[in-house]
Amino acid sequence: MNRAALADFLRARRTGLRPEDVGLSTGPRRRVAGLRRDEVAALAGMSTDYYVRLEQVRGPQPSEQMLAALARALRLSLDERDYLYRQAGHTAPARTPLDTHVAPALMRVLDRLENTPALVLSSLGETLLQNELSKALMGDHSRHTGAARSGTYRWFTDPGERELYPESDRARQSRAQVSGLRAAYGAAGERSRAGALVRELRAVSEEFEAIWQTQVVAQRFEDHKTLVHPELGPIELDCQALLTEDQGQTLLVLTAAPRSEAAAKLELLAVLGRQSFQAEAPVRP
Repeated sequence: MNRAALADFLRARRTGLRPEDVGLSTGPRRRVAGLRRDEVAALAGMSTDYYVRLEQVRGPQPSEQMLAALARALRLSLDERDYLYRQAGHTAPARTPLDTHVAPALMRVLDRLENTPALVLSSLGETLLQNELSKALMGDHSRHTGAARSGTYRWFTDPGERELYPESDRARQSRAQVSGLRAAYGAAGERSRAGALVRELRAVSEEFEAIWQTQVVAQRFEDHKTLVHPELGPIELDCQALLTEDQGQTLLVLTAAPRSEAAAKLELLAVLGRQSFQAEAPVRP
């Protein structure tokens, strides 16, 4: 049980909620924006003293039944619920593996996707497999080694990684990168590869550290995004994600609306590939 991590997470989730989020009245004399500790305790069916001790890092290990009640009271997502269980020293209902062996089911789908960009990602943001159109659009990710295999690591350490997204969308992408890594961290623990990646990023990126402290947990793949190709410019795409049953790997498929400008640009990429454009920049150290 990681009492400190559990306390930080409970506190962040409690203060992030509003009374109306859980069906409570705001009231004219409320002094805090989030929920009070006694309100969370009442929603979870436990004593206020017990909940206070959890947030003050001096409580006993909660039972699985108590964690389920807390998850309901705090309106946690499945990813957040799993994180709560694991920081409390219990096995979560499902586990996200960090195995980089591509799931055969995802490979079978990817093999049939020739006319749209698609790639398989691990829960650490590592690109495990790309089709040719994905490489033409986003670059060949297989050239990266070490920690840089993770897109999350590159996002916070290599400024060039952000050029694929419009400047107006980069802050949201930063939050999504961190929340996804926290989900993987919660599943695998601090001694895993996820834990090592988190420690390294916290040491080298102040931006990562600040977002990490918000305690947001989620596997996020926006359903619409704009990618910026160096020669073709902005390309508006819809994003669909197919996850393995254990949610350890994700097949990401990017499509354009029929007869749109983006569709025409993808068709051009599919015909010409990368050969007609300028050579890719060398790998940054």
